[in-house]
Amino acid sequence: MTDTTVDRAQDRATAHLRPAAHFTARDTWLNDPNGLVLHDGTWHLFFQNNPHGATHGNMSWGHATSDDLVSWTEQPVAIRHTATEEIFSGSAVVDEKNTAGFAGPGQTALVAVYTSAYRPAHPTLAGRQAQSLAYSLDDGRTWTRYAGNPVLDRGSADFRDPKVFWYDGEDGEGHWVMVAVEATDRQVVMYRSADLKHWEHLSTFGPAHATGGVWECPDLFPLPVRGTRRTRWVMIVSLNPGGVAGGSGAQYFVGDFDGTTFTPERPGDGPHGADWLDHGRDYYAPVSFNGVSDGRRLTVGWASNWDYANETPTSPWRSTMSLARELTLVRTSDGRDRVAQRPVLPEEAREGLSVHELRLPADGRRRHEIVLHGDGPDEVVLTVDAAARTLVSDRRRSGDTAFHPAFPSVDTAPLHDVGETVDVTVVVDGCVLEVYACGGLTTLTQVVFPTAPLTQVAVRETTAG
Repeated sequence: MTDTTVDRAQDRATAHLRPAAHFTARDTWLNDPNGLVLHDGTWHLFFQNNPHGATHGNMSWGHATSDDLVSWTEQPVAIRHTATEEIFSGSAVVDEKNTAGFAGPGQTALVAVYTSAYRPAHPTLAGRQAQSLAYSLDDGRTWTRYAGNPVLDRGSADFRDPKVFWYDGEDGEGHWVMVAVEATDRQVVMYRSADLKHWEHLSTFGPAHATGGVWECPDLFPLPVRGTRRTRWVMIVSLNPGGVAGGSGAQYFVGDFDGTTFTPERPGDGPHGADWLDHGRDYYAPVSFNGVSDGRRLTVGWASNWDYANETPTSPWRSTMSLARELTLVRTSDGRDRVAQRPVLPEEAREGLSVHELRLPADGRRRHEIVLHGDGPDEVVLTVDAAARTLVSDRRRSGDTAFHPAFPSVDTAPLHDVGETVDVTVVVDGCVLEVYACGGLTTLTQVVFPTAPLTQVAVRETTAG
């Protein structure tokens, strides 16, 4: 039997695990989303990709496009690794003012700002991580590396994951801002530039809150507080390990940014004071789209966990993205501004998915178990305990759980501002389960590998104890 025959047989055996609305690469590995940008009505999702296999390695930027953030078309690899350079995470911008000078008359350049991870074969920069540019003049179809790379080099082995955005500021002209990490120092470093090529250091943030692993994939953006005229700034920082459910995770800070310094409203609370974008095991490296002019803040994350990502039982593809999520801030009853999230999932895009929208009575004497199951013996049990203010996910009987000892898990998320009822939205799409509760103040993402699709739901009551 040839390798191709084996791959096709494996693909058929796990076909029910491939999601419909969560992007997966056709037959290769993916991890962190990169370069999320909207340009001329097309959503561009770049991503960490191994073009040669289904495990992490040979990092390059893969590419997918969509008209609706739900149906994705994989494009050719955008920026490919070389013998001396891997292409780590970063961001993309629409250089409308042609600040970098890459565009000619009548053209608009898309500019990717990415981390060059220099391999041992590089003659001068081996072992370093520095920030580089590539640009596209044909709407993201082909990319050219900037001849002056790298554009920002701190002489560090762990300086990576630049997120770049345009900041209007108060000078009337505006400039680019970059947030990146010194990963092992648990710090976010901030820079400014007029042309994307020359960068000036602004400030450094961290360590703060959860620091149990390296910091990665930062993002910084303004976000309005729902129902008010106030706007705050939110900083997202992923870390691995040290996530709230173990392994990878994504925390966020709410505060203020004056163009130079980010100041969180709750400094120094330690890991137990961290706010988490998601309390499941499988939500990492979320970043937001650039180029969205209608006021929405939209993010995509990687739906996996570094504890076992290389071993999840799908083939020949491995790993998936989350749904796109719209973020807002909500003032909760404890006087805090917290991030609320909702999936971008219009009714016409739900074919092939199982979406369950429930409203459960918040009776302190009873718990409610939401049992997700299919035609086989596998199930995931979500327990809503209004008295304890918790949502618990138990995936220990969800199908194939033996591929890694860290995978079978019971994970707990807090419920905020519980009223007379608890609203819960559950999205099951192939191997991905996303749960949103309490108006999106609570989210929990898990991957599962059942023998048959989990298309059915049952709700049962138990006595709270």
